[in-house]
Amino acid sequence: MRILVTGGAGFIGSHLCERLVNEGHDVVCLDNYFTGRKENIAHLLDYYRFELIRHDVTLPIFLEVDQIYNFACPASPIHYQFNPVKTVKTSVMGAINMLGMAKRVKAKILQASTSEVYGDPLVHPQPESYFGNVNPIGLRSCYDEGKRVAETLFMDYRRQNKVDTRIVRIFNTYGPRMLPDDGRVVSNFIVQALQGKDLTIYGDGEQTRSFCYVDDLVEGIIRLMNTEGDDIHKPVNLGNPGEFTMNELASEVSKACGTDITVVNQPLPEDDPKQRQPDITRAKDLLDWKPTVPLAEGLKKTVDHFRNAIRGSAV
Repeated sequence: MRILVTGGAGFIGSHLCERLVNEGHDVVCLDNYFTGRKENIAHLLDYYRFELIRHDVTLPIFLEVDQIYNFACPASPIHYQFNPVKTVKTSVMGAINMLGMAKRVKAKILQASTSEVYGDPLVHPQPESYFGNVNPIGLRSCYDEGKRVAETLFMDYRRQNKVDTRIVRIFNTYGPRMLPDDGRVVSNFIVQALQGKDLTIYGDGEQTRSFCYVDDLVEGIIRLMNTEGDDIHKPVNLGNPGEFTMNELASEVSKACGTDITVVNQPLPEDDPKQRQPDITRAKDLLDWKPTVPLAEGLKKTVDHFRNAIRGSAV
C-alpha cells in the first residue's frame, strides 16, 4: 500500500514509518520539524519506498494514498505550551485536512489521540467509555481539547461522510528517539541520571503512570488500522496497564543507568494528573494485543540510545 504518516519524523511517527517500510509499503513521511527531527528518519532516506515531505498539516495537501496515520502534533507540555494556539490548530485543522483527503481518495485514516482526553481521571483505570475530567481553560487544554475535537471530527466524518476511521488513545510511551528536552518524565530522568544530576520529581512522587515501550505501541497501532469490525471505529486505549509511581520509576532508571541517584522534589504543575492507567480490555478483545516489553528491558534500550546521543553531542 501507499501510506501517509503525518508527524512521521517524530518519536512515535519515525518508528511507525520504519515498521511500515520494513513491511514493504510505500511510505510518505510528512513533517514540519517543529518537534520532529530529520535524524529520526535519516536511515530510511535510501529506501526507494520512502518519501519525505516538509509540510504543515494546518495547510491543505493533496496526495493519493491508501492509508493515513495522523500523528502530527507536539505531545509534551514544554512543546505544546510553547505556542498553544498553534497546538490547537495542528490538532483541529490537521484533522480536518487529513479527513478531507481521506474522503476524497477513499483512504482509511487513523487518528493518534491521547490519554490526556481523560484529564485528571476520577475513574481508575480508564476505559474508553469514560468521558474524562478535563479543565477546558487550563495550561494543558490546548493539547487535551485539541485532541478531543479531533476525535469528534473523526466520528462525525465517519457518520456523515462514511470515511473509514480509527482512533487510538495513546498512554505514556517511551523508547529511543525521544527528545532529551521534551519534559516527559522518562527522558527527564534518564538524561539527568546520565549527566550525574539530581532527578526532579514533581509533588511527592506517589502519582502514577503506566509506561509502554514504543515497539509495543506501534504493533497495536498497525493492528488497529488493519482490523475490521462494526465497533472498530470507536476509540481504543493502547498502553501498558502496569502502573508505577514516579519514585518507583526513578529507582528503575537508576538501575538501567547503573548510577546512584538523588531526588529533588518540586511543586506539582497545574492540572497534572495524579494517576493514569489504561484499561486495555477493548484492545485485547478487538486486536488480540497487549504489551510484551517489561519496563526494565525497555528502559535499558532507551538508556543506550540517550547515552549514545549525549556522547555524540559532546564530540
